[in-house]
Amino acid sequence: MKEVTMEKVIIFGNATQGLLGHFLLTHDSPYQVVAFTVDGKYIKEKELQGLPVLPFDEIESIYPPESCKMHIPVLGWAPKLREEKYHQAKAKGYELINYISSKAVTWPDLVIGDNCSIGEGSICRPFVQIGNDVLIQAGCNIGHNTVIKDHCFIASHAVLLGMVTVEPYTFIGANATIDNGVTIARECVIGAGTVIRTNTKEKEVYRANPPALLPLPSDKMMNMYFARQ
Repeated sequence: MKEVTMEKVIIFGNATQGLLGHFLLTHDSPYQVVAFTVDGKYIKEKELQGLPVLPFDEIESIYPPESCKMHIPVLGWAPKLREEKYHQAKAKGYELINYISSKAVTWPDLVIGDNCSIGEGSICRPFVQIGNDVLIQAGCNIGHNTVIKDHCFIASHAVLLGMVTVEPYTFIGANATIDNGVTIARECVIGAGTVIRTNTKEKEVYRANPPALLPLPSDKMMNMYFARQ
């Protein structure tokens, strides 16, 4: 029986998202993680998960791009910093891989760039286009004919209905809903639970209405509810 050779990959990052990237690639991908890399000043320990943590400015001399690929999971919500590392890694000659969960649903016509992630339970419907360096977390619904451009972050359980356009560097929070045909302008922040029904303007910030404290205790509210049954 022919032995399957796994392609080697380096993960940029040594914090929570780097560890998450390591776990996902180890348990749900055809890649073998061989090292972590990060800017030298952020190296606290020389090993992580039994693998070396190496300075980014030296990485190509230790694991040259001819022998390894790279993945940059996410650097918090810092799209410009992620973009900077994305271009630096490509300038070093590294191919940046995608992680698409085996538990996600995609169609054969999906157009996707590099250094993207699609988490478990997410659905990308037909005619979806995804740019470079886009993170789609678990449980998202990306509607038909939607376009998500470079360096965007779509948090868990966000819903983008059909024909949505998301311009670069945008953050869409957990459980947010973007209505049919809406364009989210570049560098917008759409807070968790927000419903957007009209086009936005560049760098706008939206949040859902803050939770309201009702002027009655929970036992009285429950009594009122059951009195109607």
